[in-house]
Order: sequence, then C-alpha cells, then structure tokens
Amino acid sequence: MTIQTVSQNKSHGGMQGVYKHASRETRTDMTFSVFVPPHGKDAKLPVVFYLSGLTCTHANVTEKGEYRRACSELGLVFVAPDTSPRGADVPGDPKNAYDFGLGAGFYVDATEPPFAKNYRMWSYVTDELPKLVAEHFPVDPSRQSVLGHSMGGHGALTVALRNRDRYRAASAFAPIVAPSQVPWGIKALGGYLGDEKQAWRKHDTVALIEDGARFPEFLVDYGDADQFLNEQLRPELLKTACEKANIPLTLRRQSGYDHSYYFISTFMGDHLHWHATRLKS
Repeated sequence: MTIQTVSQNKSHGGMQGVYKHASRETRTDMTFSVFVPPHGKDAKLPVVFYLSGLTCTHANVTEKGEYRRACSELGLVFVAPDTSPRGADVPGDPKNAYDFGLGAGFYVDATEPPFAKNYRMWSYVTDELPKLVAEHFPVDPSRQSVLGHSMGGHGALTVALRNRDRYRAASAFAPIVAPSQVPWGIKALGGYLGDEKQAWRKHDTVALIEDGARFPEFLVDYGDADQFLNEQLRPELLKTACEKANIPLTLRRQSGYDHSYYFISTFMGDHLHWHATRLKS
C-alpha cells in the first residue's frame, strides 16, 4: 500500500507528518497524521490511535491536541485518522447537518444506502489503517492502544471492547457511551445501520458490556461544564455498566471544563502517560 506525503514538520525532536492514500474500504482518498518521536535506527515503537469527534478531521487533534511533547518523552507513535470518507461523490446529510454524514462517520460500517458504499470507518480504523501504519512507520503492532473524543470516544471504547486481544489500553475524553439512547447516536446508527436496533448494540459501549464484552480497564475524563453532558454523553450509564460487569473504570469529572480542545489538551498528557504504562508493561 502506497502513501503520499502531504507535509512533514519537526517537533520535539520527532517528525509530525500528514499523509494521504487511496482507501480500499472507503473508496476515497483518506488523509491521516502520524507523529513519530525520536528513536533508534531499528526501533519498533508502541502506537496510540486517536479517534476524533463530530465535524473533525485529522487536523483538529494534530493542531490543538498538544500530544507531541509527551509522545517524545514516552516514545509513542501517535496516529490520527479522519472521521469519515470525503469527496464530491460521497453522500452527506440531506439537510447538511453537522451530526451525520461528512465528518460524522461514527466508526461503523454502514449497511444502508446510499452510505454503505463509502462509510466503512470501522473496517478502516480497525484493519486498513493499522496495517498501513505498520508497513510505513516504525511501530510494534503488538503494542497498540486507542483513545478518542466524543464520537471518537465512542469509537475508541467500542473498538477496544470488540478487539480485546489487540489493544493494551483504551481511554476517552467525553465519550458518547450509549449512542442507542441519545439523539446523536440514534440518528447516526439508524441512518447507517437501519431501523433494527439489535444491529446497533455492537456499536454501543454500554450495550456491548451488557452483552458480555469485557476490557481490562478504562480511563474516561469529562468536564462538568460540557454543554452535551446530560443529553448526549451520559457518563453515568458507563459507570453503572462497568460496576455491574466488574470492569475497572477511572471516571474523572473535571470541574469547569467544556467539550473543547482546551479540555482535551489539558488532560492529554495524563492519558498518554496512562497508555504508556500499559503499552510498555
């Protein structure tokens, strides 16, 4: 698989790159970013995949996530894909809403027309992209972890629960923990997967746990000033599900923080140190 280099910039002794490739899953060009910390010639480094939220591209966390210093200190490769396929022929929300379609792939493989052709973000982030990264960058595929924000927090937790043997750690900022029960998720899962709600459960963190999926532990942060907290995020549902399933959950309510990258960048270092401990153990 070939990739095209869009840009490269040295930062904190490492290299921040942006790359493009033709995706077999989405049938479009996909852009992603990779930060590679300073390393020895033959090193194989642990890798953290970051899944972004609604309306985002790879650029949001790349430009505002403030992860490079920690990744350089800890020796972590940081990978940030886009959140949906894009292109002139890719269908979006019929009313051009921000919460469905372009920039809002919800990390599922769509089964409903006209989205099924291109919206295969589950297969893209769990299969195609990790293989591409392993081919072109100095990563150790046996040491992977995943984190994300909002819609991407939903993606990170569901990816981990359904691939327990692949990921050594999973965490999230302000995740949508029960999309089957909140407006963003009901719209997205119904639009991509159809009206049969049983099909939604494998893309719902709380439902997956209720149905028997397990992961060693989770770290989740959210802000008590988050404007989406009570309607869309519902972290208390994750707490209840993890307690019933005996899944260790560190759930931190951060006073005064909202849903923005000011919040994410503040606690990004905490999450990366937490991941590094588990990736290097």
